[in-house]
Amino acid sequence: MELDVLNQQEKKTRIIQELVPGKQITLAHIIAHPEDILYRKLGLDPAVDHAGAIGILTLSPSETAIIAGDIALKSSGVELGFVDRFSGTVIVTGTVSQVEAAITAIREYAIEKLGFSVCELTRT
Repeated sequence: MELDVLNQQEKKTRIIQELVPGKQITLAHIIAHPEDILYRKLGLDPAVDHAGAIGILTLSPSETAIIAGDIALKSSGVELGFVDRFSGTVIVTGTVSQVEAAITAIREYAIEKLGFSVCELTRT
């Protein structure tokens, strides 16, 4: 009986999972004229942040979110709603044109300077 238990333990496969981030922007989306409830659910104040649009980006490696936040602020009049260096998520708010300018600037920098693979800009 002990030998059977040992044989079963030896047959177990050990799986090691690693996250190997690519250099990419996997989501670049503009939500034009969102409802106030969406601002609240994202932890944003509709009275302050409700300027016409929400921009959402997901970047990898996740630390690139810091760079994206800086580019967004320097390229347009957007406000940063959220920057997470652990998940690679960036949320910006502003007018539709401000948010579009910020996301466009981030995408261009990622392609031209960082050599990233970048998804299309989408909108709803």
